[in-house]
Amino acid sequence: MSSYLSKRFLDMAVYAPGEQPQDRSYIKLNTNESPYPPSPGVLAALNEAAVSKLNLYPDPDTREASAAISGSFGLRPENVILGNGSDELLAFCFQAFCDKGVPAVYADITYGFYKVYARINCVDSRVIPLDGAFRLVAEDYFGAGGTIFIANPNSPTGCAVSLADIEAIVRENPKNVVVIDEAYAAFGPDSAAPLIGKYGNLLVVHTMSKSKSLAGARLAYALACPALISDLNAMKFSFNPYNVGRLSLAAAAAAIKDAEYYEGCVKKIIRSREFLSSELVKRGFFVLPSMSNFIFARPGFIGGEEYYLGLKERGILIRHFTHERIRDFVRITVGTEEQMKKLLSVTDDMRRTF
Repeated sequence: MSSYLSKRFLDMAVYAPGEQPQDRSYIKLNTNESPYPPSPGVLAALNEAAVSKLNLYPDPDTREASAAISGSFGLRPENVILGNGSDELLAFCFQAFCDKGVPAVYADITYGFYKVYARINCVDSRVIPLDGAFRLVAEDYFGAGGTIFIANPNSPTGCAVSLADIEAIVRENPKNVVVIDEAYAAFGPDSAAPLIGKYGNLLVVHTMSKSKSLAGARLAYALACPALISDLNAMKFSFNPYNVGRLSLAAAAAAIKDAEYYEGCVKKIIRSREFLSSELVKRGFFVLPSMSNFIFARPGFIGGEEYYLGLKERGILIRHFTHERIRDFVRITVGTEEQMKKLLSVTDDMRRTF
């Protein structure tokens, strides 16, 4: 770091994305990407005509994509804002709804960017521990006195909160915004989006990186009442009005129209998830019940870090975290059936050496 960096950031722990090594070919099961390509409609939308317009700025109001997204939820375009990935929209939420008098409230084991955004925006955090089974207890968030951020399903655990508990948390915090980060909601739990018309303090964030196979396009959207969307637009237009590129907007609109294709991909991932979970349990792993496109497991024959390093040495990438409560666990992205069988085969080879 240079001598010019603001002193308030000198000891800041930045977010660590999943590694992307280039030294060899790996089976990538560490960043929760879809193993399936974008839909035919998306590929068709990214045509020569679309590319030929890259000399022009994209629509800052994202009208076509917003109309497609809002229509799929039975909402109106004013209920939607698009972002350059869900991380950008979450950053806007921290900027808009947190300050010195309004802390950010989130779990101790959850998406790592919440802590980073609180620090970089100079707001306090109220961290609420998950219970002993890594579950979020709804009552712990009643009257939280701050802007609440809940990843549902949670990452890295994969556990989900029921819609009834989400609604209770929203209802019991009428003076604060409740942000439900539903990056993985397509793989299991009920979305909180249907509650938007009922609660003016609810904001739901979806990414198109996971279930829509568009991680490389950097696309996400938030759903809320028009007043909250207006607040986020104030942040967007004060930061980067053209935050979503032309090709990404075209991909977003096309992906919404190809719902049947993506539903098929999600079903295949869920089948692979259940297969992998049951097979790992047979091999002595402790596996948390997952409602996402990854599983969170503790190997029974080796430490979490050793398992991660052993797989990496053998050409498979998974994710290991160093937090005290979860350092014996690993997070494994659910891939194709072939990839899952390869992971199990390599795991069996490792077990024979211990």
